[in-house]
Amino acid sequence: MGHETHRVPVLPSTATTAGIKASETRYSSSILIHNEHHQMKRKSSWFWFSTCLFSAVFVLLSTRAQQTLVPENPATRFERSDTAMGITDQVMFDNYSLILNGQRIFIHSGEFHTFRLPVPSLWPDILQKVKAAGLNAVSVYTHMGLINPAPDVVDFNDFRALQPLYDAAKAAGIWIVLRPGPYINAETTAGGIAHWATSQVAGQLRTNASDWRAAWQAYIQGIIDETVPNQITQGGPVIAIQIDNEYSQNPITNAEYFVDLEAVYKDPSSGIVVPLTYNDPGQGRNFINGTGAVDLYGLDSYPQGFDCSNPTVWHPITTNYHQYHADVNPSQPWYFPEFQGGSFDAWGPTAPGYAPCRVLTGPDFQSVFNMQLWASNAKLINYYMFFGGTSWGGLPFPGVYTSYDYGASLMESRELTTKYNEIKRQGLFLRSSPEFYKTDWIADSSTGLAASTNPDAFVTFLRNPDTQAGFYIVRQTDSTSTANITFKLNVTTASTSLQIPLATSSIALSGRESKMIVTSYAFGQSSRLVYSTAQVFFSGTIDGRDILFLHGANTQAHEVALSLTGSLNPRDEPSQVVFTQNVAGLGPGETLVSFLDGVEGLVTVWDSDTQLVLFADSETAATFWAPTTALPDSAGDPLANYWSLGTNDTVLVGGPYLVRNASIQGTTLALRGDLKNDVTLTVIAPRNISSITWNGVSVSGDFSGTQDTNASLPTIIGGFVGQLQTSSGLTGISVPNLEGWRFMDSLPEVASGGTMMFDDSSWVVADNTTTNSPSKPLYGDGRVLYGCDYGFCENIVLWRGHFMATGAEKSVNLSINGGEAFAASVWLNDVFLNTSFGNSTNNHNNVGETDEKFIFPEGALVVGRDNVITIVQVKP
Repeated sequence: MGHETHRVPVLPSTATTAGIKASETRYSSSILIHNEHHQMKRKSSWFWFSTCLFSAVFVLLSTRAQQTLVPENPATRFERSDTAMGITDQVMFDNYSLILNGQRIFIHSGEFHTFRLPVPSLWPDILQKVKAAGLNAVSVYTHMGLINPAPDVVDFNDFRALQPLYDAAKAAGIWIVLRPGPYINAETTAGGIAHWATSQVAGQLRTNASDWRAAWQAYIQGIIDETVPNQITQGGPVIAIQIDNEYSQNPITNAEYFVDLEAVYKDPSSGIVVPLTYNDPGQGRNFINGTGAVDLYGLDSYPQGFDCSNPTVWHPITTNYHQYHADVNPSQPWYFPEFQGGSFDAWGPTAPGYAPCRVLTGPDFQSVFNMQLWASNAKLINYYMFFGGTSWGGLPFPGVYTSYDYGASLMESRELTTKYNEIKRQGLFLRSSPEFYKTDWIADSSTGLAASTNPDAFVTFLRNPDTQAGFYIVRQTDSTSTANITFKLNVTTASTSLQIPLATSSIALSGRESKMIVTSYAFGQSSRLVYSTAQVFFSGTIDGRDILFLHGANTQAHEVALSLTGSLNPRDEPSQVVFTQNVAGLGPGETLVSFLDGVEGLVTVWDSDTQLVLFADSETAATFWAPTTALPDSAGDPLANYWSLGTNDTVLVGGPYLVRNASIQGTTLALRGDLKNDVTLTVIAPRNISSITWNGVSVSGDFSGTQDTNASLPTIIGGFVGQLQTSSGLTGISVPNLEGWRFMDSLPEVASGGTMMFDDSSWVVADNTTTNSPSKPLYGDGRVLYGCDYGFCENIVLWRGHFMATGAEKSVNLSINGGEAFAASVWLNDVFLNTSFGNSTNNHNNVGETDEKFIFPEGALVVGRDNVITIVQVKP
């Protein structure tokens, strides 16, 4: 991830050196450095280094196999043509979408960094929540600094491992776009580049410099070795690999750097056959053509910015996405490797915390801004972040702190949010709507589309060229407006033109809301509606019946026109739902169904042997899940859990906090998930299901056909209603008495009576006179006191400077550079002098270096003996 204010080539640290000097008098000295963690391991306007830079006259211490055939949906089947591109037949693309194993796929993805949840056993939790939201992919950064902490040391063990991620993704049915950098940014120090490279490489990083090429070879080869057997071609989840991140194609040394990286991946001996992609920071037209061009170009965009202090203040939507794509890469599908899914919270006491960030990029933002991507005809979208997690240890760059919650759809604690609900409503629509995977952009309100009767409503029209299904994406012309508006919409169906709605007075649009209004839209195997002003939550087939689940705000009226088929099962006609036939403009056999405002809860609109039509208010819809179920004979198929490729089977489940997965064995439906409260469990499943379990425990309730009346059931065919209760054993936690505490001095170097005796003879002597940093020392006696040059690049660093006191010394002047947001505390012998602070004001008034005088208190100096200046620097 990166942001517009950080668009410059990354160079080694540019911070100046720092100096320590005793007032008035120079003294000979030794210089030592030591780090609290003896291991090297990481966006300021240049590199977001947090290296420690000093120059002083003192001693420093810094401490996939057989496959089951799945019936293809004609809407997603790809007919091979000369326009399709790809290195392998299993991953191709044309100007519409990605094509996996011959099926069109809308990549709907969320960003997840395993190093920010460094417990592999928890990764399935995130991936199951991604799948439950209707998404089908994750984008994953890997971190060079963690995997390659020292030259030629490549570690894929424990939390650095990729195989547990790949296995969990395959089990969940989630694709992976891998983004290994080496530069990733992601608000990590040094943008993820191993710190040893920043000091040991003399050439400019992120160029074709030979020593930089040599520095990243082992890391990239390790990524290749771990990933080759996990590509889709071998039954794995990996479908693409991104080259570096957010860079400029100019100068030529940058472009040649991409050539170097691509050559390693594309070497015939490497085994990598999935496309190589790129993430362009802003509309820079980089790496589409020319030197270093990748297979598939993508754009990143953070249109809302990052001012969480003013979470209700919106920036307007970006209006030229479609035109930019048409201008720069129209032969490829429109790809967003990063689109704003939240915001980082800046460092400092005036930073507001992540709750306002989740408001700034909340459900209304997701409605308007995400659908603006749909309106631009994007078919590959990744939300950064979906789960942010925690920036452990020395990972974060100076502008952020340990929490990387990001105001994302999943909290740092992995809890679901209202943002998750909106993503699920969007995600299940996209999963249910294969006709949307291939659409032509027809026009919008700015290019002559006369669709809305109210100029305050802005409309974009997309249409499937094969089925003529229409998709009208509507927002307010002023995307920041909080006003409520109404309008009628002129639409074109496969057979006629209409002004809708036909019965209700108008279509309502709340402030900061977008709607997807569909026409000639297919649901299930054989049904197609004429239009719907209600939103589609789910459509598909369960047990041979065509299912349509609509939703909308309960403060608005909605309507749908469709042909209702089959033998209607007896049921009381729902209140607030009006059926009208023989409506002017509609064809024979087509019925207009109107939903009056005030509808709450789930309403069964039509329940026949061929169709089931449901409607709910949007909040109720969000309590439903559509877990996929693998085919019974899918054992051995590595893609069995992937929607469209492995299975098209699903059930509908309402009520639980989360439904992680579902499986059917004989007549038993086994559900697994989470509860926060006691809930009513509502299930729509195949009609032969006669028992349901929840986390292995049988659930009692009412099944269709087991009672005289089915009024409480959503459907007479395959319906079930029961109760789920939270476990009584989880009502509280008993905390034991905490006593018998022990403690230990964490800074013996400055303990009373111990400073003069502390032995630092084994510490690294900081006596370099040259550095690979492009910024040379400005102070001192010629020795280079850059912490990273001595192997101490992050976390807490101790510096010790020795001098023989004459008694004339009154103070010491220190210039301390920590990159931003650092702090350094200073002692003379065992006497604390003061603390120097870097930036701490919500990313404003950044302070990357402090220059301060530290006064020696009376009695702190020991005349005629060795005195020690100790500095404890805490770097972000």
